[in-house]
Amino acid sequence: MATASASGPVKDHPAAVTAVLSVVGYTLVVGTFVGVVPASLFPDLSLGQVNLLSDAIAVVNTTATLCLVAGWRWIRRDEVKKHAAAMSTAFGLILFFLVLYLTKIGGGGTKEFVGPQIPYLAYLAMLAIHIILSIVSVPVVLYAIVLGLTHTPSELRETAHARVGRIAAGAWILSLSLGVLAYLLLNHVYSWRFIEAAIVFVPGVVG
Repeated sequence: MATASASGPVKDHPAAVTAVLSVVGYTLVVGTFVGVVPASLFPDLSLGQVNLLSDAIAVVNTTATLCLVAGWRWIRRDEVKKHAAAMSTAFGLILFFLVLYLTKIGGGGTKEFVGPQIPYLAYLAMLAIHIILSIVSVPVVLYAIVLGLTHTPSELRETAHARVGRIAAGAWILSLSLGVLAYLLLNHVYSWRFIEAAIVFVPGVVG
């Protein structure tokens, strides 16, 4: 991904940069769920707007998955530039997803599955795997991205980029695919119950 070989703090310390970025990402998501992030950062969304965001998130995640699959295929063909473009696009889409997701959760709310028991259990299983992979793959994905952005293709051969990238892409593809399937079950196959966002005001943190 990178075109220059000059040294720098990000290039020299990819693990440390990955750790910092991971903490920032985890903090934003957890802070939104528990209400630590100020409510004023989010617009007051109607149910219709929440539904639109849900649809948009599904489209973004599907597109990101296709980019990941294409990137994986291209690197196996040694088409490095196409691989880098696909993976960079996928990462950008995931950042866009994060903005949409936090906006939906913080400004609107969430939906609960309402349907038969067996499909509900399947939905929970897919959602659980999706969430777990989303959480644990964050540092792996970020590490692969940081290496890719700061090293030339020749330099990457001397790093763990290829090995880490395979793990990151595999986990990412599975997580996103299950997330889209869960979305389809919840929004288009069975019914749901809407739960509005409940921002918890913590004295001294949220005014």
